[in-house]
Amino acid sequence: MGGGHAMQSGGEVTGVRAASFTEPAPYGMVEVKRGYLKAGLQDNDSLWGVYAPQKDISVDGFWMDQTEVTNSMYRQFVEWVRDSIIRERLAESGDETFKITEDRYGEPVTPHLNWSKPIPWRKPTEDEEQAIKSVYVKHPIDGSVMLDTKQLIYRYEVFDYEKAALRKYRLNPAERNLNTDLETSDDPVMISKDTAYVDENGEIIRQTIERPLSSLYDFLNTYIVRVYPDTTCWVNDFPNANNEAYMKLYFTSPTYNDYPVVGVTWEQAEAFCAWRTTYLLRGMGPQARYIQRYRLPTEIEWEYAARGKEGNPFPWQGQESKNGNGCYFANFKPDRGNYTEDGNLITSKVGIYGANSNGLYDMAGNVAEWTSTVFTESGVDAMADLNPQLKYNAAKEDPYVLKRKSVRGGSWKDPLSMIRSAWRAWEYQNQPRSYIGFRCVRSKAVTTSSNSDTKRRR
Repeated sequence: MGGGHAMQSGGEVTGVRAASFTEPAPYGMVEVKRGYLKAGLQDNDSLWGVYAPQKDISVDGFWMDQTEVTNSMYRQFVEWVRDSIIRERLAESGDETFKITEDRYGEPVTPHLNWSKPIPWRKPTEDEEQAIKSVYVKHPIDGSVMLDTKQLIYRYEVFDYEKAALRKYRLNPAERNLNTDLETSDDPVMISKDTAYVDENGEIIRQTIERPLSSLYDFLNTYIVRVYPDTTCWVNDFPNANNEAYMKLYFTSPTYNDYPVVGVTWEQAEAFCAWRTTYLLRGMGPQARYIQRYRLPTEIEWEYAARGKEGNPFPWQGQESKNGNGCYFANFKPDRGNYTEDGNLITSKVGIYGANSNGLYDMAGNVAEWTSTVFTESGVDAMADLNPQLKYNAAKEDPYVLKRKSVRGGSWKDPLSMIRSAWRAWEYQNQPRSYIGFRCVRSKAVTTSSNSDTKRRR
């Protein structure tokens, strides 16, 4: 036989093996192993008259934030956006004396500007001072200087790999149907995508456009989001209440660094996940292609993780809200009007109550948490029984009811029945609340077979 290729002994196929990849545990996350749960409440809720259907569902393993995203974590996102705006304005001014390659956290900000050295510790130039001052405003009444939150916008793009893989959206018409008895149709295929831009008045214009499929760029969605949390939620959520101090201090004061961020909409939580992904991947080499993006958990992933390895109704064992010593298991509203019985008036520092058997803190109470799932009354009845997800990117022109997202876990203001793992609630995706926060998950890069993964959760 011609050619210089060596042959395996006996000509047997032995396979081509790539180098193995072991995914390191992401910082601040714990692994939730794959398994099975009975999602939903076992019985109809007699107190609230809520019907919550049950369904047997299997869930793949994933990484999940051990705690809710804190003020300190979210503030890093806000400050990154602020610093990026300042650097862009310095580049536009042509100030060559201020050359940088990284932000205060060691990450490159805008590599295309070709900055060549780190931030110098020296007195800012006049241009630098002007660029910094440009993102702040002075309160017209009390004279305090604060960030101009209207300027703090984050633009990101998400390529929809799942949609691009659907056969009906193949670029080659001959690949859209495998039935060879049918003639190939060249009729245009319409595709919808999300896009956004900032108009001349500084307003964010979001649109969902529909056009004939022409390239892979039709699956690239663009989003622009104002990132600063709505600190006024404390007074808007509770009229006739004296919550002015929380409005002024909860997000900005170091005292609340380790408390869960609130006043963040579902859209802002999604933007944080996108930024966190970009922030991580910039510091990785070739292995970045294996790493999955940060995202919000699906409704079922959240319930599965909250129930713990035993599939309990609460993140702890049993139905009681406190242990034998009288210590509460979570931060919620234990009694009518008595928020402080569990030791807290509003939110509590993350992680001060015990973790569930998955190693996750505050999966009941403290703050309710956004999920990626669109809320429907049918709940699990409308879901698949394998890694279910109901997702709908509501367009601006859609009815407001289509912009409801599932919220799980209950909060510091809710009674015991509403912090159960199976309890379902919802909020509009653009509505900030003083009792809703979030945590991120990440799909595992590698999933392997193991007999130890076959335990059933009830």
